[in-house]
Amino acid sequence: MIDGHTLLREVMREALEMEPDMAVVGEADNGGSGILACKMEQPDVVLLDVNVPGGPIADIVNAIHSISPNARVLVVSMDEVPVLVRQLLDCGVRGYLNKWVSRADLVASIRAVCADDIRIVLHVSAEVLTSIASASNYLEVLTKRELEILTLVSEAMSNRQISRRLTIAESTVKRHLGAIFTKLGARSRLDAVNKAISIGLISRAG
Repeated sequence: MIDGHTLLREVMREALEMEPDMAVVGEADNGGSGILACKMEQPDVVLLDVNVPGGPIADIVNAIHSISPNARVLVVSMDEVPVLVRQLLDCGVRGYLNKWVSRADLVASIRAVCADDIRIVLHVSAEVLTSIASASNYLEVLTKRELEILTLVSEAMSNRQISRRLTIAESTVKRHLGAIFTKLGARSRLDAVNKAISIGLISRAG
């Protein structure tokens, strides 16, 4: 298991080792150490915290698959962002579990992906399940630059501030915003931001 929280790793290890058919063969508190452990141990299942230190989660997943191709990666998280869930499923993870799942659900999920080579398990809210397809569609439609601009809009930046930040013309910012409004079916900057947040395209500004 790869998780930055020592206490959580200890609790999960104790829970899993109560099962007669399971054994924890390695632990790591960051992505780099976790990838190395997977290379050495070649585990059947990897429990991976979505916020583990050591790089973007998708890169860690891809690295694990590269050096331990038979490992089934189950992502565990406190967050339920539809776009992130969709991206990780596209990376080949076999499950996405919210950390509120019970020990029984965790154990059942591990057994399920080990018993079936194509089984995917999702323990997330109903709202996330219904948003995943929608988020995926929008992610494919919006360009990287449009997502960049939308994120800056969510931080209450004006068109002029955005143009300076991205070193592009203010008219280009306006053109991108027009495309964003059309693609999201939004009527204003605030409407576009709220729609993007609701499907997980961008995070709510802190």
